[in-house]
Amino acid sequence: MTWYRSRTNCTGIRRFVDRREFLQTMGGGLGSIALVDMARARSQRTPASGLHHPAQAKRVLFLFMSAGVSQVDTFDYKPDLTKYAGKRITGKGNVQDLLFREEGNLMPSVFKFKQYGQSGKWVSELFPQLSRHVDKLTFIHSMVADANNHAPAQWQMSTGFVRSGNPAVGSWITYALGSETSNLPAFVVMKETDTPAGQAAAWGPGFLPSTFQGTVFQSDSDPILDLSPPATYDRASQRASFEFLRKLNEEHLRTRPKNGELAARVAAYELAARMQLAAPEVTDLGGESEATHRLYGLDRSDKRGAKFSRMCLLGRRLIERGVRFVTLYCGGSTSTLNSWDGHRELAKNHRHMAPICDQPVAALLTDLESRGLLDDTLVVWTTEFGRTPTSEGQTDGRDHNIAGFTIWMAGGGIRPGTSYGSTDELGFKAVDNPVRIADLHATILHLLGIDAESLTYYHNGLDRKLTGADGGQVIRGIV
Repeated sequence: MTWYRSRTNCTGIRRFVDRREFLQTMGGGLGSIALVDMARARSQRTPASGLHHPAQAKRVLFLFMSAGVSQVDTFDYKPDLTKYAGKRITGKGNVQDLLFREEGNLMPSVFKFKQYGQSGKWVSELFPQLSRHVDKLTFIHSMVADANNHAPAQWQMSTGFVRSGNPAVGSWITYALGSETSNLPAFVVMKETDTPAGQAAAWGPGFLPSTFQGTVFQSDSDPILDLSPPATYDRASQRASFEFLRKLNEEHLRTRPKNGELAARVAAYELAARMQLAAPEVTDLGGESEATHRLYGLDRSDKRGAKFSRMCLLGRRLIERGVRFVTLYCGGSTSTLNSWDGHRELAKNHRHMAPICDQPVAALLTDLESRGLLDDTLVVWTTEFGRTPTSEGQTDGRDHNIAGFTIWMAGGGIRPGTSYGSTDELGFKAVDNPVRIADLHATILHLLGIDAESLTYYHNGLDRKLTGADGGQVIRGIV
């Protein structure tokens, strides 16, 4: 395993970027589907067709907790932390090599844990509502990552690689399976605060055609900035303009039949036209019942919590309408209390962040199940890495931990009410069935009916894969 250490830090010190990263960072809205990276020559392969084996899931909701949730304060109960509180870690190899900053002493969790459900799963008090759903979930307690800084770690969780410029998992899936809707993007991204450290490279198309990148939705009634025409522009004039442009495009394509990039760009603008009607309908929650509003917590006084509640409800509405892959970010950049990055005052940080997602994620599981959608919708709750069982130096925070952390999955094809893998008695390193991010990605593809080794795209003389040259192994113990 290669440990990747970035030269940037959690405080967001700026660094120079190359042209590709600049373009990916600037991308993200609908306009970028048509305009980003226009100068780059791309392969014109059509999307892969068909499935490699029967699918158990049709779509994915990817819930990304930005900046590193502490596993030992949430879902990975370690009573030995109390027993050995204040001591140094010994016998764990070169601990300092795995840390982002300074090693401290073992620090027990301040949060109370209880067992829930028939599975008897231990969950901390941070998630009082989600804990009621543990029998629907499969926890993976043995995740490992290669990058101990946020941007490369988020790229790896989202794209499989610690460097930017590779397609997001949502891009690969929409490339493989296409879309179930012609009026909305196949891959949508929503953020509840500012942009996380991975920036738009975390949902970009990489070397795939730009039509496969994630489209950033706002969670209000104007989901895509500058999509809707001015109020003074009447519908009849709009239709006339669309028809005129359609004829021009058809003529342009007729005289340039081999220009695949032009065809892709025309398709993007046609999608934009259709979305002017479809997108506002999706984000108009007036048709949802008051009970649904209360279930998700749309009436909460906490603005960030209410926004994430709206995002989760919109996520359900999007997949109902055929969107293939939806990513919802809880937390953004790594400033104080803006994300899960608890280098200082971890208890305060996690007490602030957990309520933002607890109620709406629990509501999402309830709602999906009641509508019969959970059986063929894969829900993934993840973060880029965990946090150490030690304090960070002499503080009351925890450092980054790539050696062992927890995520959970639910829905399409997942074995419910189970836990897979484990960390050591202190919650520091994965010791039982370590799971690489490539293994997680291979499992997601498998549940969607895709063989990770067979899904390739020819680029720069190589057949590129989401799971890289080493590949990934399907986690058989959870499917």
